[in-house]
Amino acid sequence: MDYFPAFLKLDGKPVLLVGGGAVAARKARLLLDAGAALTIVTTETIAAIDALVEARDIRLLRRPFRPSDVDGHWLIVSATGVPEVERAVALAADDRKVFCNAVDDTDNCSFITPAIIDRSPVVVAISSGGAAPVLARRLKSKIESLLPARIGELAALAGRWRTRVASRLHPFASRLRFWERVFEGEVANQVNAGRLQDAEASIERLLAAEADDSRPIARRGFAWLTGAGPGDPELVTLKALQALQSADVILHDRLVSPEVLALARRDAEKISVGKTPGCAQNAQEQTNERLVKLVQDGKRVCRLKGGDPFIFGRGGEEAEALSAAGLPYAVIPGITAAAGCAASAGIPLTHRDSAQSLVLLTGHGKGSVDMLDWPSLARDRQTLAVYMGVGRFPELMQNLTAHGRSADTPVAIIERGTTPDERVIRGTLGQLPMLATAHRIASPAMLIIGDVARRGIIAKPLDVPAARPTPTPSLKSAIQRA
Repeated sequence: MDYFPAFLKLDGKPVLLVGGGAVAARKARLLLDAGAALTIVTTETIAAIDALVEARDIRLLRRPFRPSDVDGHWLIVSATGVPEVERAVALAADDRKVFCNAVDDTDNCSFITPAIIDRSPVVVAISSGGAAPVLARRLKSKIESLLPARIGELAALAGRWRTRVASRLHPFASRLRFWERVFEGEVANQVNAGRLQDAEASIERLLAAEADDSRPIARRGFAWLTGAGPGDPELVTLKALQALQSADVILHDRLVSPEVLALARRDAEKISVGKTPGCAQNAQEQTNERLVKLVQDGKRVCRLKGGDPFIFGRGGEEAEALSAAGLPYAVIPGITAAAGCAASAGIPLTHRDSAQSLVLLTGHGKGSVDMLDWPSLARDRQTLAVYMGVGRFPELMQNLTAHGRSADTPVAIIERGTTPDERVIRGTLGQLPMLATAHRIASPAMLIIGDVARRGIIAKPLDVPAARPTPTPSLKSAIQRA
């Protein structure tokens, strides 16, 4: 290692900051938040520094740096951006055997500051040894997305109970088993849901049961009914990512992409329960039974569905099955296919000039089509977004036109939307069956019917940068190991 990692306790300790600009202001806030007794030496200050001096207990010396300023301080930070001053500060610190950091100047550093994720008392620091700070910040954003927002509250809860646990559970193995159950089970779920009082009660019950050798604790399972989004793994929500990283078992639909499944824990069991059109295999009742059984067996299960679990995902039926069995679960919404695919194709689902309402409907199964309210669906100035309708395009066209929707109404078929294989086929309602045949449209495909379908980007510009570059294999490995 080029640098030895350490967390410094600066509470009440004298720290010297040299500089009065924007970078110095950022460093001052970090040092003050860590409890440092701060002295700032600078010839000039910006308003942000002046405001800190006014609001916080800071000693400000308005003059050039002197080597003797280092005396009596535990740590030195130089943020002037002036090479001659940075070097002078570093030499003075080195002579007095005090650690010094010169911002963005590793040659004058005896320590460096990492990219920080602060969920106090949980703090994560990421460093590239000063070689690639932008990469360190990217790693920070990846790791940050894996950490539950309330992980600091969970750590604080553990801190409050640590002494009591140590006094009641003497073998180290017992304490280890207890804390694993706290961090992986009901207590953690309750904290993440903001139910802190329930978490306190649960940890008390767990400790009482663990301390009583005659009452073995059965691990309690949990289910996340999770939306995987429309296909692009970067459209998976942070909560969904956290569920994927926490689950022992992933029950996933047929069309959940390998890229999304790759976000799961490497040791998680992955089971496909997707239904193939025209095939009776994996009936919904079987999926419900399997989900309930896994949770009853103490497994943490991520039930992963394309799009949103409660929009044509039959997540409501699975929630009812879990509830009837008295099992805990949470629903994690996802970006539904209509929103994701239309956005990827540049098509607004509503538009002030042409569509004041949006109807989501499914074409899956003849019974679904027969039950639709065709007179209402055939009205103008609304957008129809049809899920799972590839096999029903002729019936959709015939029923809509028969009830008054013009055959010239624009349509867009978005096949494998948001993925690298996305295709957008445009035409009219009267051409719909022909378009599907001519272009050999296959599921998954979203059908957009309405004037908005003529809008959007026909050919996406090549110079539009991606929102985030695709992580390198080593970066993906780092994320999965986190």
